[in-house]
Parts: sequence; C-alpha cells; structure tokens
Amino acid sequence: MAESPIAVLDIDGTLIDSNYHHALAWYRALRRLGEIYPVWRLHRLIGMGGDQLLTALGGEDLERRVGDRARELQGEETDSMLGEMATLPGARDLLLAIKERGHRLVLASSGQQRHVEVFLDKLDARDIADAWTTSADVEASKPAPDLLQVALKKAGVSSGTPAVMVGDSVWDVEAARAAGMPAMVVRSGGFGDDELLEAGALALYDTPGDLAKALDRTPLA
Repeated sequence: MAESPIAVLDIDGTLIDSNYHHALAWYRALRRLGEIYPVWRLHRLIGMGGDQLLTALGGEDLERRVGDRARELQGEETDSMLGEMATLPGARDLLLAIKERGHRLVLASSGQQRHVEVFLDKLDARDIADAWTTSADVEASKPAPDLLQVALKKAGVSSGTPAVMVGDSVWDVEAARAAGMPAMVVRSGGFGDDELLEAGALALYDTPGDLAKALDRTPLA
C-alpha cells in the first residue's frame, strides 16, 4: 500500500484572512521609518517571509538600513490588528476532513511565534494538527523550501515522505516545488489564477471549505 501523504498547510492567508492586514502592517511599519511604498507592492510580496520581503521590495540597501527595525515594527502593527483577523470559510472543516482521512497534518507558518499562537486558537487547531512551525524554526523562509522541510521533520517524517502543500500565494507554490511537493491553492492570497497555475499550482479553490468538499478528488483523498 502506498504511504499516505502528509498535508502541509500554510496558516497566514490560507486558513486565516490576514494577507491584507499584513500588507497594511508593513506599510505602517515602513512609514514610521520614513520609507513609503505603495500598499499594492507590499501586498504582492505577502506570503514571502519577512527575512526576504524587504530585499525584494527595495533591494539590499533597504534591508541594510531598516531590516530588523522594520520587522519589529511590522510585528507591533500586526499585534494591533489580530482581533480583526478571522478564519476563512471552512478552514477548520478542511483540517478535520484531512484528519478524518488519516493524514498527518502540519501547519507551516513563517509568522512570528506569538501570532501563530493566536491563529492556532482562532482555528481551535492545537488538538488537530500533528505539528506546526513559526519563523523561529528556519533561517530562510518562503519561497525557500526550508519551512516545509522543517514541517516534515516536526511531523516525524523524512524529507522523502510524500507530502502535499496547501497555500495561498505564488511564494507557497514556489516553496512547495523546491521541496518536491505538489501544491493546491486557495484564492485568498489575491494572486491571479494565471500566476498561480504558471507557478505550478495543481488546483485552485475559492475557500478552504471548497477544498474540503473536493478533497476526494485531490492527492489527499
């Protein structure tokens, strides 16, 4: 019998409606440091880890000048909006559907630990997930594959174990491809279908709940 794949799910933006909040948090943090960038440019980078976002946004000079302080302030700005962030439709249903089919489930977030703790509680997922990650677990976040590889290790499996990624951004898909995982995507990241499919997404769904209903037609059947 073939080994059952591990389900690796992104939290931020995939299960929790947080992408636009994060874009605004980055905007506010950078503005406090005298750096003004259009919010739409920041949104296009959400899903990429904070260790890489500033370089992608403004080059190595921006990272060198404000990197650590911008990340600190972005965390503070995110703190102020945590109460506004809600679970996306069917998010918990998806977690339960995956577990009901006998898969191990890892929640792979590159978010700050205190934010991930809040999201776990919003999802009531502590007793469902087999493991979860935070930015503290890796040196290089998405689109590097490190976070997904660490997620598998936390689940107690080797990197060669079959796994399926569920995310919401092109950065999730690129990280999954680099880790040798197929990726399914929910549209809450705000990326175009063409971008997600070109990046290598296996299938697209409007919400986590839509994926839960279609689960028997996916590699997580």
